[in-house]
Amino acid sequence: MIDFTIPEEIREIRARVAEFIDDVVKPAEQQIGTRPYFDIVRELQAQARAAGLWCPFVPVEYGGMGLGHLANAIVQIEIGRSFTHLGAWAMNCMGPQDATMLTLIEHGTEDQKQRYLVPLVNGDIRICFSMTERAAGADATGMQTTAVKRGSTWVLNGEKWFTSGASISQVALVMARTDPDAPRHRRFTTFLVDLPHPGFEIVRNIPVMGENDLPRFGDEVTMGHAEVRIRDLEVPEENILGGLGQGFAMGQHRLGYGRLRHGMWSVAKAQAALDMATARACERVTFGKRLADRQGILWMLADCAEKLYVTRLMILHLAYKLEHGLDLRQENSIAKTYIAHMLCDVIDTAIQIHGSLGYTHDLPLAGWLNEARANRLVDGPDEVHRWTVGRNLVKAYERDGTTAAAVGGDLF
Repeated sequence: MIDFTIPEEIREIRARVAEFIDDVVKPAEQQIGTRPYFDIVRELQAQARAAGLWCPFVPVEYGGMGLGHLANAIVQIEIGRSFTHLGAWAMNCMGPQDATMLTLIEHGTEDQKQRYLVPLVNGDIRICFSMTERAAGADATGMQTTAVKRGSTWVLNGEKWFTSGASISQVALVMARTDPDAPRHRRFTTFLVDLPHPGFEIVRNIPVMGENDLPRFGDEVTMGHAEVRIRDLEVPEENILGGLGQGFAMGQHRLGYGRLRHGMWSVAKAQAALDMATARACERVTFGKRLADRQGILWMLADCAEKLYVTRLMILHLAYKLEHGLDLRQENSIAKTYIAHMLCDVIDTAIQIHGSLGYTHDLPLAGWLNEARANRLVDGPDEVHRWTVGRNLVKAYERDGTTAAAVGGDLF
């Protein structure tokens, strides 16, 4: 029997989170731009902690709610309804630090957990992930930043690109090449770096697509994607996370959750866009008929409904595989690309149905589309995931005589 019933305890948690987003977070969003963003965040975090809504995915022993993967997926969709990310900041599950918390929980030493995980969970510090480079792009194994050992210290040199949140973080997780002669995926190591550090220079926050046209949160940096110059950055041996040569594995561990989180938040945004599109179709009259009474418009809405439905099922299946400790790399890559396109398509349809109004900043749709476009690049571009999925299809066929194992064949 396949049971899609959400357990009562999870429905109760979802209702609590939804109420918090609607009654506490959304009213606070109206204050953005009138006072410092992180002053608002601190106030919301105090209210979230008082309500017992803190770090949903973090085990109770470390100070979180200890939710399983299904419960967390459902909660994250509710959190995703806060389109300014205040909901995620309020409950301390904002990227990129959420995935790093999970990596520290699974792979950090006890000393690292005390120095970095505990203050991260407490909301006392923020952490960024410094992996991407201009020279390497989607090929993480092509990165040029080096780490050379001198005594008990490692000295890092290189450059990083798109280190999200570096300008507001007190710690960076930096990946560097420690052994150029090792097997390709064992050449790299990740280091925990306390910030600010003279060897970790933030050159600038990189301007991104549509940024200058979007409503701003005042002059305050609330995230940013930093270009970083690393020069003679000294890091002690005890700040290696996960072991020497395990940098690629650490990166994939935290990126795996990040891909899922993007998908869960995308459901909330796509649902909001589809609701707006349907409302517009019902109220807009042209040539004596509602848009909702025109077959072409209904087909556009139906296409969006199909994609959103498939996305929900994908996330439920991924949550199931996580709950049972099953390998989900193939499904995660399929879902990552599908959901990124789904969100762009649904928002674009909503803009089209709204006509010129949808293209303006009188509505949030144009800003959402700019932000959604990044999902086809972050945590691995479409092409890399599709390459991986295709390669796994060939491997499955050569092994089994069928591709079923690489396309959900374990289901039926």
